Amino acid sequence: MADTLTLGHRNFTSRLLTGTGKFASNEQIRPMLSASGSEIITVALRRVDLQASPQDNILTHIPEHVTLLPNTSGARTAEEAVRIARIAREAGCGDFIKIEVITDMQYLLPDNHETLKAAEILAKDDFIVLPYVMPDITISRQLYDAGAAAVMPLGSPIGSNRGLEMKPMIQRIIDTSRLPVIVDAGIGRPSQAAEAMEMGADAVLVNTAIATARDPVQAGKAFSLAVTAGRMAYQAGMAGSSHRARASSPLTGFLQE
Repeated sequence: MADTLTLGHRNFTSRLLTGTGKFASNEQIRPMLSASGSEIITVALRRVDLQASPQDNILTHIPEHVTLLPNTSGARTAEEAVRIARIAREAGCGDFIKIEVITDMQYLLPDNHETLKAAEILAKDDFIVLPYVMPDITISRQLYDAGAAAVMPLGSPIGSNRGLEMKPMIQRIIDTSRLPVIVDAGIGRPSQAAEAMEMGADAVLVNTAIATARDPVQAGKAFSLAVTAGRMAYQAGMAGSSHRARASSPLTGFLQE
Protein backbone atom coordinates (compact mmCIF):
# COMPACT_ATOMS: atom_id res chain seq x y z
CA MET A 1 0.00 0.00 0.00
CA ALA A 2 1.32 3.42 -0.95
CA ASP A 3 2.32 5.67 1.93
CA THR A 4 0.39 8.78 1.01
CA LEU A 5 -0.50 11.99 2.78
CA THR A 6 -4.24 12.58 2.62
CA LEU A 7 -5.61 16.09 2.93
CA GLY A 8 -9.31 16.49 2.27
CA HIS A 9 -10.10 14.39 -0.79
CA ARG A 10 -6.54 14.48 -2.17
CA ASN A 11 -3.63 12.08 -1.75
CA PHE A 12 -0.01 13.20 -2.02
CA THR A 13 3.15 11.13 -2.25
CA SER A 14 5.45 13.91 -1.00
CA ARG A 15 5.36 14.93 2.66
CA LEU A 16 7.35 18.12 2.08
CA LEU A 17 5.31 21.29 1.62
CA THR A 18 7.18 24.34 0.36
CA GLY A 19 6.62 28.07 -0.02
CA THR A 20 7.10 30.84 -2.56
CA GLY A 21 8.43 33.62 -0.32
CA LYS A 22 11.98 35.01 -0.03
CA PHE A 23 13.45 33.52 -3.23
CA ALA A 24 16.02 35.78 -4.85
CA SER A 25 14.18 35.17 -8.11
CA ASN A 26 10.87 33.58 -9.01
CA GLU A 27 12.82 31.63 -11.63
CA GLN A 28 14.19 29.46 -8.80
CA ILE A 29 10.78 28.14 -7.77
CA ARG A 30 10.15 25.69 -10.60
CA PRO A 31 13.55 23.91 -10.42
CA MET A 32 13.26 23.81 -6.61
CA LEU A 33 9.90 22.07 -6.92
CA SER A 34 11.35 19.60 -9.39
CA ALA A 35 14.32 18.78 -7.15
CA SER A 36 12.31 18.54 -3.93
CA GLY A 37 9.35 16.65 -5.33
CA SER A 38 7.07 18.89 -3.30
CA GLU A 39 3.45 18.65 -4.47
CA ILE A 40 2.00 21.48 -2.37
CA ILE A 41 3.26 25.05 -2.29
CA THR A 42 1.92 27.93 -0.25
CA VAL A 43 1.61 31.44 -1.62
CA ALA A 44 0.42 34.65 -0.02
CA LEU A 45 -2.59 35.93 -1.92
CA ARG A 46 -1.18 39.46 -1.85
CA ARG A 47 1.73 38.20 -3.96
CA VAL A 48 -0.61 36.94 -6.68
CA ASP A 49 -1.02 39.50 -9.46
CA LEU A 50 -3.04 38.07 -12.32
CA GLN A 51 -2.52 41.27 -14.30
CA ALA A 52 1.27 41.07 -14.11
CA SER A 53 3.51 39.86 -16.91
CA PRO A 54 4.14 36.10 -17.00
CA GLN A 55 7.59 36.67 -15.54
CA ASP A 56 6.24 38.68 -12.62
CA ASN A 57 3.11 36.59 -12.04
CA ILE A 58 4.23 34.07 -9.44
CA LEU A 59 1.60 31.55 -10.50
CA THR A 60 3.31 31.07 -13.87
CA HIS A 61 6.33 29.67 -12.03
CA ILE A 62 4.32 26.87 -10.37
CA PRO A 63 3.71 23.73 -12.47
CA GLU A 64 0.08 22.72 -12.94
CA HIS A 65 0.51 19.41 -11.13
CA VAL A 66 1.54 21.22 -7.93
CA THR A 67 -1.35 22.08 -5.60
CA LEU A 68 -1.63 25.72 -4.62
CA LEU A 69 -2.04 26.42 -0.92
CA PRO A 70 -2.97 30.10 -0.69
CA ASN A 71 -2.40 31.53 2.77
CA THR A 72 -4.13 34.37 4.55
CA SER A 73 -0.92 36.18 5.44
CA GLY A 74 -1.70 39.69 6.64
CA ALA A 75 -4.99 38.76 8.31
CA ARG A 76 -5.46 40.09 11.86
CA THR A 77 -8.92 38.67 12.45
CA ALA A 78 -11.01 35.69 11.46
CA GLU A 79 -13.15 37.90 9.28
CA GLU A 80 -10.10 39.10 7.32
CA ALA A 81 -8.85 35.54 6.88
CA VAL A 82 -12.24 34.41 5.56
CA ARG A 83 -12.34 37.31 3.12
CA ILE A 84 -8.84 36.55 1.82
CA ALA A 85 -9.72 32.86 1.39
CA ARG A 86 -12.81 33.67 -0.64
CA ILE A 87 -10.87 36.10 -2.84
CA ALA A 88 -8.28 33.38 -3.45
CA ARG A 89 -10.98 30.95 -4.54
CA GLU A 90 -12.53 33.55 -6.84
CA ALA A 91 -9.06 34.16 -8.32
CA GLY A 92 -8.83 30.52 -9.33
CA CYS A 93 -6.43 29.38 -6.62
CA GLY A 94 -8.55 26.35 -5.68
CA ASP A 95 -10.11 25.14 -2.45
CA PHE A 96 -7.02 24.61 -0.31
CA ILE A 97 -6.40 27.38 2.20
CA LYS A 98 -3.80 27.83 4.90
CA ILE A 99 -5.22 30.01 7.64
CA GLU A 100 -2.72 32.46 9.09
CA VAL A 101 -4.09 34.95 11.59
CA ILE A 102 -1.30 36.82 13.34
CA THR A 103 -1.83 39.54 15.92
CA ASP A 104 1.58 39.43 17.61
CA MET A 105 3.88 41.57 15.52
CA GLN A 106 7.06 40.94 17.52
CA TYR A 107 7.30 37.15 17.21
CA LEU A 108 4.65 36.70 14.51
CA LEU A 109 2.86 34.06 16.54
CA PRO A 110 -0.56 32.80 15.37
CA ASP A 111 -3.77 33.73 17.16
CA ASN A 112 -5.47 30.40 17.91
CA HIS A 113 -8.81 31.93 18.87
CA GLU A 114 -9.26 33.84 15.63
CA THR A 115 -7.84 30.94 13.62
CA LEU A 116 -10.46 28.56 15.01
CA LYS A 117 -13.24 30.99 14.15
CA ALA A 118 -12.01 31.25 10.58
CA ALA A 119 -11.61 27.46 10.29
CA GLU A 120 -15.22 26.87 11.35
CA ILE A 121 -16.51 29.26 8.68
CA LEU A 122 -14.25 28.11 5.84
CA ALA A 123 -14.78 24.40 6.45
CA LYS A 124 -18.53 24.98 6.10
CA ASP A 125 -17.75 26.71 2.79
CA ASP A 126 -16.09 23.46 1.61
CA PHE A 127 -12.55 24.77 1.76
CA ILE A 128 -9.80 22.28 2.59
CA VAL A 129 -8.61 24.08 5.68
CA LEU A 130 -5.04 23.89 6.98
CA PRO A 131 -4.74 26.14 10.06
CA TYR A 132 -1.37 27.41 11.32
CA VAL A 133 -1.47 27.44 15.12
CA MET A 134 0.45 27.63 18.35
CA PRO A 135 1.01 24.02 19.48
CA ASP A 136 -1.86 23.08 21.80
CA ILE A 137 -3.78 19.82 22.04
CA THR A 138 -7.03 21.64 22.84
CA ILE A 139 -6.95 23.67 19.63
CA SER A 140 -6.08 20.52 17.72
CA ARG A 141 -9.24 18.83 18.99
CA GLN A 142 -11.33 21.91 18.31
CA LEU A 143 -10.02 22.13 14.74
CA TYR A 144 -11.00 18.51 14.16
CA ASP A 145 -14.52 19.27 15.35
CA ALA A 146 -14.55 22.36 13.12
CA GLY A 147 -13.82 20.29 10.01
CA ALA A 148 -10.20 21.22 9.37
CA ALA A 149 -8.17 18.93 7.10
CA ALA A 150 -4.96 19.16 9.16
CA VAL A 151 -3.34 21.01 12.01
CA MET A 152 -0.12 22.97 11.48
CA PRO A 153 1.70 23.67 14.76
CA LEU A 154 4.73 25.93 14.57
CA GLY A 155 8.17 24.57 15.37
CA SER A 156 9.53 28.02 16.25
CA PRO A 157 8.84 31.58 15.05
CA ILE A 158 8.46 32.10 11.30
CA GLY A 159 11.75 32.55 9.48
CA SER A 160 13.84 31.96 12.60
CA ASN A 161 15.43 28.67 11.49
CA ARG A 162 15.48 27.67 15.18
CA GLY A 163 13.99 24.25 14.64
CA LEU A 164 11.67 22.43 17.02
CA GLU A 165 11.63 24.75 20.03
CA MET A 166 8.08 23.57 20.70
CA LYS A 167 8.98 19.90 20.47
CA PRO A 168 7.21 18.62 23.63
CA MET A 169 3.94 20.32 22.69
CA ILE A 170 4.18 19.12 19.09
CA GLN A 171 4.73 15.57 20.31
CA ARG A 172 1.58 15.78 22.42
CA ILE A 173 -0.40 16.88 19.38
CA ILE A 174 1.06 14.05 17.29
CA ASP A 175 0.14 11.58 20.03
CA THR A 176 -3.46 12.77 20.33
CA SER A 177 -4.53 14.41 17.06
CA ARG A 178 -7.11 12.85 14.77
CA LEU A 179 -5.92 15.17 12.02
CA PRO A 180 -2.73 14.99 9.97
CA VAL A 181 -0.02 17.02 11.72
CA ILE A 182 2.10 19.27 9.50
CA VAL A 183 4.92 21.01 11.38
CA ASP A 184 5.21 24.53 10.02
CA ALA A 185 7.59 27.45 10.59
CA GLY A 186 11.08 27.60 12.02
CA ILE A 187 12.53 24.46 10.46
CA GLY A 188 15.97 25.60 9.32
CA ARG A 189 17.91 22.42 8.64
CA PRO A 190 17.14 19.11 6.93
CA SER A 191 18.07 17.38 10.20
CA GLN A 192 15.27 19.30 11.94
CA ALA A 193 12.78 18.20 9.29
CA ALA A 194 13.93 14.61 9.75
CA GLU A 195 13.50 14.95 13.51
CA ALA A 196 9.90 16.14 13.12
CA MET A 197 9.15 13.21 10.85
CA GLU A 198 10.83 10.75 13.23
CA MET A 199 8.50 12.07 15.95
CA GLY A 200 5.54 11.00 13.83
CA ALA A 201 4.58 14.23 12.07
CA ASP A 202 2.70 13.56 8.84
CA ALA A 203 4.52 16.30 6.92
CA VAL A 204 6.53 19.50 7.28
CA LEU A 205 6.35 22.87 5.56
CA VAL A 206 9.67 24.55 4.80
CA ASN A 207 10.04 27.89 3.06
CA THR A 208 12.71 30.26 4.41
CA ALA A 209 15.43 27.63 4.85
CA ILE A 210 15.07 26.55 1.23
CA ALA A 211 14.47 29.95 -0.35
CA THR A 212 17.37 31.68 1.39
CA ALA A 213 19.92 28.90 0.94
CA ARG A 214 22.83 29.68 -1.35
CA ASP A 215 21.47 26.97 -3.65
CA PRO A 216 17.69 26.63 -3.14
CA VAL A 217 17.46 23.75 -5.62
CA GLN A 218 20.05 21.70 -3.74
CA ALA A 219 18.42 22.66 -0.44
CA GLY A 220 15.05 21.47 -1.72
CA LYS A 221 16.56 18.12 -2.59
CA ALA A 222 18.25 17.88 0.82
CA PHE A 223 14.97 18.54 2.64
CA SER A 224 13.19 15.99 0.48
CA LEU A 225 15.70 13.30 1.41
CA ALA A 226 15.51 14.26 5.08
CA VAL A 227 11.72 14.05 5.14
CA THR A 228 11.81 10.65 3.47
CA ALA A 229 14.47 9.38 5.89
CA GLY A 230 12.57 10.69 8.91
CA ARG A 231 9.35 9.07 7.73
CA MET A 232 11.08 5.74 7.14
CA ALA A 233 12.67 5.87 10.59
CA TYR A 234 9.28 6.55 12.20
CA GLN A 235 7.72 3.64 10.35
CA ALA A 236 10.66 1.40 11.31
CA GLY A 237 9.92 1.95 15.00
CA MET A 238 13.36 3.01 16.17
CA ALA A 239 14.55 1.81 19.56
CA GLY A 240 14.73 4.20 22.49
CA SER A 241 17.91 5.68 23.95
CA SER A 242 19.64 4.71 27.20
CA HIS A 243 22.01 6.39 29.65
CA ARG A 244 23.87 3.12 30.09
CA ALA A 245 25.91 1.20 27.55
CA ARG A 246 24.26 -1.85 26.06
CA ALA A 247 26.59 -4.30 24.35
CA SER A 248 25.68 -5.43 20.87
CA SER A 249 27.58 -8.72 21.34
CA PRO A 250 27.82 -11.16 24.30
CA LEU A 251 30.38 -10.03 26.89
CA THR A 252 31.29 -13.51 28.18
CA GLY A 253 35.03 -14.15 28.10
CA PHE A 254 34.72 -17.13 25.78
CA LEU A 255 38.53 -17.52 25.35
CA GLN A 256 38.69 -18.51 29.01
CA GLU A 257 35.73 -20.88 28.85
